[in-house]
Amino acid sequence: MQNDRQTLRRGLFLALCCCALAACSDMTSEQGPVLSAPSRPALLQPQAENLLQLPLHCVETEYPNKLSQMLNSDADLRSPRSLHPAFYGCFDWHSAVHGHWSMVRLIKEFPTMRGHEQARDILQRHITDANIAADIAYFKTDSAWERPYGWAWLLKLMVELETWDDPIAAPLAATLTPLAEDVSAMYIAHLPKLGYPIRVGEHANTAFGLTFAWDYALHSGDKPLQLAIQQRANDFYANDKNCPLSWEPSGYDFLSPCLEEVDLMRRILPQAQFLTWLDGFLPELRSPTFELAVGKVSDRSDGKLVHLDGLNFSRAWVFYGLAEQYPEFSHLKKVADLHINSALPNVVGDSYEGGHWLGSFAINALLIDR
Repeated sequence: MQNDRQTLRRGLFLALCCCALAACSDMTSEQGPVLSAPSRPALLQPQAENLLQLPLHCVETEYPNKLSQMLNSDADLRSPRSLHPAFYGCFDWHSAVHGHWSMVRLIKEFPTMRGHEQARDILQRHITDANIAADIAYFKTDSAWERPYGWAWLLKLMVELETWDDPIAAPLAATLTPLAEDVSAMYIAHLPKLGYPIRVGEHANTAFGLTFAWDYALHSGDKPLQLAIQQRANDFYANDKNCPLSWEPSGYDFLSPCLEEVDLMRRILPQAQFLTWLDGFLPELRSPTFELAVGKVSDRSDGKLVHLDGLNFSRAWVFYGLAEQYPEFSHLKKVADLHINSALPNVVGDSYEGGHWLGSFAINALLIDR
């Protein structure tokens, strides 16, 4: 009965959000309709308020939940909230982490947006010394847990808190710092032992995990982490040629193996070296007529198939980032626009299979260079 009530409440919530997004789809900016325009949508406050509803809902939704934990005894059979009191919602730990990141990122952009009080309250109730200590203790029992995807998002959350000009930001960042430092240490210990990069389009992708970690290392001045990432990125990718982009996507991808490598190497390599490397790795990106078909989801109730909307967002933020850093690739913004516009209408109003995580990908794509 309780599960039935939760399902009903979730259905009502998503229906309301769907109506809200439909109303926003008719809004216009100076460039035209926000969601239907061929150009990159502008994230205005009404859309941001709708996107905020996704983490507000899921970060305190404990079930359904995928713990992905190693069981050593009956004592390990505990509830998500007991195991991970800071990040127990949103179906899994990493989605809870980037759900918290979403709240911070949106409030930074729109400090007085509808829902900001609730988000601030959640952040301060969840990110406490005691709650973060529980995750620190958990990682001591399994240092491979959430590697590298959850690690990467935890470090991204750390950077977001430290760059947030808000009275609650510094205390939250200070509380999260010990866990971020542990994650950095786990990266540094793990990378020399990783003999080969993992080139899949899902959580284990090495290049994606190193990209957010690199941003954290630069921001925090973590020289040992910078050196570890730079060394392994060059070891893994410096000699790569002719990435088979035409083989993508695989059926469950939410990351592009080829493009995630580009996103990392544009950070690691100096300009001349990077451009030479890119011409050997994905020479087709130079063409002003370059095209890339969007990923299409055939069943929105299937959590694995919904990954393809995440792929559209992550491809978009790679293209935007590349074009922003190197204007000779500005033609790729059109490809990014196509991808983001294809996926954005599906985010709010989607089933929980996508709703518990896709908002974070949409936000990162919409705000990647702001």
